[in-house]
Amino acid sequence: QVQLVESGGGLVQPGGSLRLSCAASGFTFSNYWMYWVRQAPGKRMEWVSIIDTTGRFTDYADFAKGRFAISRDNAENTLYLQMNSLKSEDTAVYYCAKDPIGLSRLEYKYRGQGTQVTVSS
Repeated sequence: QVQLVESGGGLVQPGGSLRLSCAASGFTFSNYWMYWVRQAPGKRMEWVSIIDTTGRFTDYADFAKGRFAISRDNAENTLYLQMNSLKSEDTAVYYCAKDPIGLSRLEYKYRGQGTQVTVSS
């Protein structure tokens, strides 16, 4: 069955960096576009980034542009999100996901359990 397992979250000071990973299994990873989404406490799910099957096409939410970088290693079945210049408002649970439902990029057929990112001094 499809499994998406995120890791790499933690507590970081404002201005710091984190690299999130998502280990994928149970499907042919290289055939699927992949996504990162996040949800802050008390807030709605928020789309973060998208990457195509090859890694050549990427896109980001406005808040992530210039600070975050999505990438993938198809040989290792792993998705990454490099986050730099982190701000307190980036505090959220981050999820990797596949198979979006509808056009909103907020609902997905498959999503991992998430990894907590806390940005605080």
